[in-house]
Amino acid sequence: MNELTTDLKSLHEATLNNLKSSKANNTLRAYKSDFKDFGAFCAKHGLNSLPTEPKIVSLYLTHLSKNSKISTLRRRLVSISMVHKLKGHYLDTKHPIIVENLMGIRRVKGSIQRGKKPILINHLKLIINAINDEKIQEIKKLRDKSIILIGFGGGFRRTELISIDHEDLEFVPEGLKITIKRSKTDQFGEGMIKGLPYFNNEIYCPVKNLQNWLEISKIKSGPIFRRFSKGLSLTDKRLTDQSVVLLMKKYLNIAGIENKNFAGHSLRSGFATVAAESGADERSIMAMTGHKSTQMVRRYIRDVNIFKNNALNKIKI
Repeated sequence: MNELTTDLKSLHEATLNNLKSSKANNTLRAYKSDFKDFGAFCAKHGLNSLPTEPKIVSLYLTHLSKNSKISTLRRRLVSISMVHKLKGHYLDTKHPIIVENLMGIRRVKGSIQRGKKPILINHLKLIINAINDEKIQEIKKLRDKSIILIGFGGGFRRTELISIDHEDLEFVPEGLKITIKRSKTDQFGEGMIKGLPYFNNEIYCPVKNLQNWLEISKIKSGPIFRRFSKGLSLTDKRLTDQSVVLLMKKYLNIAGIENKNFAGHSLRSGFATVAAESGADERSIMAMTGHKSTQMVRRYIRDVNIFKNNALNKIKI
C-alpha cells in the first residue's frame, strides 16, 4: 500500500510538472500577473476570484474597458480561464453575459490595433551610425550593433534573440545559419533555421558585425549576447529580453529619433515591413520570422501598400 501511495504521489508531481511545462515561462508569468489584477478587483468588491462565475468576470471586463484595449480584455479573460483550469475549476467563458458584454464593449470602443512603430532601414542606419560615433569601448559597440542588426536581419523575437548560443551558429560561404531551438510559436522545440546572407555594405551587415563581436569577445560557447559588469568586463550571464528594449530605445534617443512608440517588437516588425516593401512574398517573410499565420504578415504588406498601390495615384490633376 505504501508503494502504491508513493507511486501515486510521484505521478501527481510529474503531472503537475507536465502541466507547468505545457506553457512557456513568460506565458505562465503573464497568467499570474493578469489573475493577480483580477483577484485585487474581486477582493476590493467582496467577490470570489477562485472559483468565480461569469457574471463577476463580466463586471471585471467592464471595469477594465474604461482604460484598456480590447486585446487586453481578451488576454485577461484567457488568463482567468487558464488559472481556473490549472486549479481544477470550470469557468464558462462562452457564457452570453461575457460574450455579449465583450461585443458591446467592442462596438463602443472599436477594435483597431495601433501597434508599435517598426524599425525601418533609415532608422537602422541612424542607430548603427550613432553607436559608431559613441565614445565607448569597441567591444561594447560591437555587441550592441550585433544585437540590433541580428535582431532586425533575422526578424527575431526578443526572447529568441537573447537565447542564441554559440552552438546555434554555423558560418557558411553564403552567410550565417542560426538554429532557433524554441520560440513562441514552437513550444515543443521542433526548431527552425534562419539564414542571414552577407550584405554588400559591411557597416550594416549582421553577419560581419557578429563575426567581429565573437572575435573581440572570444566567446566560443554558451550565450552570444552577454551582460557587461560595471567595469565593462564581459560576464558569462545572458542578457534579458528587457535589455534589448532598453538598449534599442537608448540608441534611438541618441540618434535623435523619438522612441516612445518603438518597442522590442520593432526590430521584428521592421524586418517584415521592409521585406514586404522590397517585394518579398508573404511565404518568404514567414520563413524568416516564423509566423504560423498569414494574418499578421498580410497586415505588414497591407500597410506598405497603402501608398504604393493607392488608386489615387491613377488620378491626374
